[in-house]
Amino acid sequence: MKLYDISVPVHEGVPTWPGDPPLRITLASSIAGGNVANVTRLDMGAHTGTHFDAPFHFDRTGYGIDRLPLDILIGACRIFDLTAIPGHVNRVSLERCDLQSVTRALFKTRNSQHWARDDHEFDKGFVGLVLDGAEYLLKRGVRLVGIDYLSIEPFGSKDHRVHSLLLSAQVVILEGLNLSEVPAGDYELIALPMRLRGADGAPARVVLRG
Repeated sequence: MKLYDISVPVHEGVPTWPGDPPLRITLASSIAGGNVANVTRLDMGAHTGTHFDAPFHFDRTGYGIDRLPLDILIGACRIFDLTAIPGHVNRVSLERCDLQSVTRALFKTRNSQHWARDDHEFDKGFVGLVLDGAEYLLKRGVRLVGIDYLSIEPFGSKDHRVHSLLLSAQVVILEGLNLSEVPAGDYELIALPMRLRGADGAPARVVLRG
């Protein structure tokens, strides 16, 4: 059984969402500086690298990341290879996918090549999920949706309807995956966010077993 780490390494230079807090990693104390231990200080937004969104992200009364249901974060998932689609992930492209009995769906698109190349520039033209695709996933009973860039929906959305639709339906959103080395197919997903009480999102370490 093979393990795939599909988390994006967090390092200075990794792309972040425009306007989000910049990532800074420094040593608050260092052995080289005469301290007894090295202690790393992190300054970053909750949506840096591979991360989960909580309902509170787009709903001021929604629950925080610490209340995501554990039973949906671990279990069988299916990766769908959509690298050949010309635009965003919509209902037409999803109707070609076998979503029968799929609870957790991860979408591999051309976005993953950004992580494979370790690109440092944010790509506003990344592939996202559009509204009719999100509606179709809800209809099919999907409870966790993952994609290989920093947002589930395309850049420039003014009303964030994809986020709002999925989160209000208690669908878990997992963003910033690196699926460049993972073939399409069925796996066991192990994906746990940091337990940040009340936060709107949190970084995660995400592993596939299959």
